[in-house]
Amino acid sequence: MVPTMVLVADDSRDAQRREALCGLAEAVASRGEVPVAPAFGSPADVTAAIRSVGGPKVVVPAFVAGGDVASAQLLSRIGLGDLENSCHTEPLGAVPSIVADLATRLTDAGWKPSDGVVLAADGTTATGERQAVTDVARMLSRRLGSPVQVGYLRTWAPSVFDAVDRLRRHGHDKVAVAAWRLVDGPDFELLRGLDVTAITAPLWPSDLVVDTLLAQHRAVKGRLA
Repeated sequence: MVPTMVLVADDSRDAQRREALCGLAEAVASRGEVPVAPAFGSPADVTAAIRSVGGPKVVVPAFVAGGDVASAQLLSRIGLGDLENSCHTEPLGAVPSIVADLATRLTDAGWKPSDGVVLAADGTTATGERQAVTDVARMLSRRLGSPVQVGYLRTWAPSVFDAVDRLRRHGHDKVAVAAWRLVDGPDFELLRGLDVTAITAPLWPSDLVVDTLLAQHRAVKGRLA
């Protein structure tokens, strides 16, 4: 029996965000590799949705590490260790193919080698997620052949705004922002308000996201054998 992939995220903040997450779940399900059950909403909603799934299940975060404070907090509250016949994966982090796609998105958005780059994350209280953001910035820097500053919208310093200002003070008149975010939503409007030359779109939609979620599922489902 193929374990069900249960996609988990907070979708309470915006209808556009909810639509994007549902679209992601449908895209994964359309591959026909695994049954997929979306579990989006509040901690109570998500817990109920997970428990309603019969048989073995793999809980998969539908967000990137350090890129969604609300979803990370939700995941920490639902007691994954108490779920029977289940295992879980970590949020998407420094996956080479996704970082390469982010670099391509920067170039497509108008970034030039002389421009400054800020990797814009959300932040969480988890040190592991902060390390994942640092790893993404390091990989993106190698991919671009250019330094990458990290900036956060919440929880951590420096803020995205401070990171942009720092690059300007160091002679970068043009600054591009690489958005470390899986789906669109109201928080993304904060980035659109920045005085920068380019901002990448959220990572989804992209077939690479679907590929990576399925790869995560394949990597851990053996724990349930």
